[in-house]
Amino acid sequence: MLGDISGVEHIYLACGYTDLRLGIDGLAQLVQQQFSLDPFSNSLFLFCGRRCDRIKALLWEGDGFVLLYKRIENGGFQWPRTAQEMRNLSWQEFRWLTEGLSVDQPKANKPVSRCVL
Repeated sequence: MLGDISGVEHIYLACGYTDLRLGIDGLAQLVQQQFSLDPFSNSLFLFCGRRCDRIKALLWEGDGFVLLYKRIENGGFQWPRTAQEMRNLSWQEFRWLTEGLSVDQPKANKPVSRCVL
């Protein structure tokens, strides 16, 4: 199915800024050369530009690439900008990202159980 990401094994986020003028070939080359990963693997690769209101995702479907593009109207994506690396995300972190949250959520404290006498 076109753009079905439910079966991907890995979700990679390209930290820092990416020139979103790049198309399928440019992003695949970036994955291969800059990050030493295989763009033909069963992985979703995410990229964000400087404006933080749009992302591109590259996905190999076995017979060709799919390029997904999302632009949000209000707010922006909280994208890690500190390092030029490819970061492996969990599905939960991916969900946080697409909901406009940081992928680095603080650890929740365990609730303290209270004993009532």
